[in-house]
This record gives sequence, structure tokens and C-alpha cells, in this order.
Amino acid sequence: MRKYNNIPPLRALKAFEASARHLSFTKAAEELFVTQAAISHQIKSLEDMIGVKLFKRYNRSLQLTTEGQVYLLSIMEALEKLEKSTQQLANRNAKGMLNLSLLPSFATKWMAKRIWKFQDKFPEIEVSISAFEWLADFKKEDIDISIRWGKGDWDDVYCELLFEERVFPICNRKVYKALGKNPSPEVLLDYKLHHDDFSPEDWDMWFTEAGLSQHEPIKGTRYSHSVMMLEAIENSEGFALGRTTLVIDDLKRKLFFAPFNISIKSDYAYYFVCPKGNETLPKIAAFKKWLFAEAQASMQYAEEIFSGNHQQ
Repeated sequence: MRKYNNIPPLRALKAFEASARHLSFTKAAEELFVTQAAISHQIKSLEDMIGVKLFKRYNRSLQLTTEGQVYLLSIMEALEKLEKSTQQLANRNAKGMLNLSLLPSFATKWMAKRIWKFQDKFPEIEVSISAFEWLADFKKEDIDISIRWGKGDWDDVYCELLFEERVFPICNRKVYKALGKNPSPEVLLDYKLHHDDFSPEDWDMWFTEAGLSQHEPIKGTRYSHSVMMLEAIENSEGFALGRTTLVIDDLKRKLFFAPFNISIKSDYAYYFVCPKGNETLPKIAAFKKWLFAEAQASMQYAEEIFSGNHQQ
């Protein structure tokens, strides 16, 4: 009977894989939420156990040894198989109806474009999406998960931050081309500025952030729903204040453009909310893991835009 006595501890293998991937103990520590000293200790213990040096250590850098490169390929393959097998087993218990409560704008502009990925991954879970403005009452309504927009100050629920929102001017392709390269924020004073009454952030706040405290912009139309404003801006000779989550996909497909690397952080954000204790139920845990991975991908793209590393 095999006892696998020669297999190193999993934490040591994860420390090695992360360090080899980043070629940095510091970045590996950040990824695994441990200290750099802990990573160094795990690597040394692993090297002592197998009797092989895995890294060449320099003053400010790491390099894999030949043995380390070979070992890394084997460890990555083994960890991937372990993760896949574990996920497949967990997915078998994730089934049944999953009822979601979303704001109409979030449902239309973000969730509807992605939910098929979850359904392909978890065919045993039947998803039902309800879109309305009010907060779902878990005690009175048959709702498993709510994606709420606010400050995360709700009582008697499990609540975790999903998206932080940034607000910034957007326009359509025609307006964007007319601006030319590196336009000044002052050019906005020559355009109609449309307003989203649902958002607490307004143009005055953005102009202040841009250093234009004295301004008299042309007044544009006010909208009670975010999606209605975004639909209007497609053909408008003006600008609207877009929220990251609602416009990220339209920026990707170049329906909208963000000409200025200036944004304001909203006091409100999107939160994953469910009844306390239910976050560990298989179907809810499966959706939560998928949802947060999708959210991270969206936010990474947004960071590229505002860091100036994205070509529009």
C-alpha cells in the first residue's frame, strides 16, 4: 500500500510554483497572503527534502536552476490535475435552482453577457434572474443571491465587496474622433453633458477632480435609468458619466470611448449578498467563485484604461 511518504507538503509546492512563476519571493508571498520569510522557509525546506537547489539566488532577482525548471513543469501539471479533480467533485454537488436578484442596469450591461459561461460550467444549476430596483428581502422572497449597489451596510446578511465603481466621461466614436489627440477636459464645456439621476456622482464632482471648479457646461438630458442614458449617448453629440461596470464591455468593443484618464471613485459599490450561512451552500459557493473571477477580469481591463496602457 502506497503512503506517498516522499511527497512534500502542499504549502511548500504552492510556494515553489508561485515563486517560480513570478521569479520573486515577494510577489509569491503577496499572492499566497503570507510573509516573504514564510515563502523563503518553505522553499528551503523543499530544497532540503529533495536535496536539490531549485533557485539561483541573486541580490535582487531569482533564477530557476535547470533542475528547478524541470520540477516546475511536473508540479504545475500535478497541481492543475488536483485542482481540476477537486472542482469536478465539488461541481457534482452544485445543482438545483439558483435565483438571482439584480439591478436592471447591472443585469443588462454586465450579467446578461456573461451568465452563459456559468451555465456551461454548471449545467446542473438552473439560473433565474429577476431585475428590479428595490432590495430583495430574503425572508419574504425566494432569492438566493442579490447583487446590491450601495455601501455594504446591510444587516443580517452575508455581504462581500464585488466591484468598486469609478465614474468618468464617455462618448461615442464620432465625438471621440472629433476631439483629436490628448484633448483637454475643458473641451467638455462645448458639449451637452447628459445626466444619470440614479448615480450619486455628477458632473460638478468630476470637473472638480479635473481641476475645473469654475465652469458652465451646456445642460443635457436627465435620465432616471442608467441604461436609457447609455442608449441615448450612442447617437448623441455629447458626453455622459459612465460607471465602470456598466460600460466596460462597450469600451472593449469600441462603442464608447473614455478620452480622459481622469475618474472619480464612487462612494457606492456592487456587493455580493446572500442570507448569512448560505454562502457555503454548493450552488451559491460555485456561483460566487465564478462571479468573482469574472469581476476581476473586468476590473483588470478597467485598470489598463486608466493607467494609460490601453490603446483606444
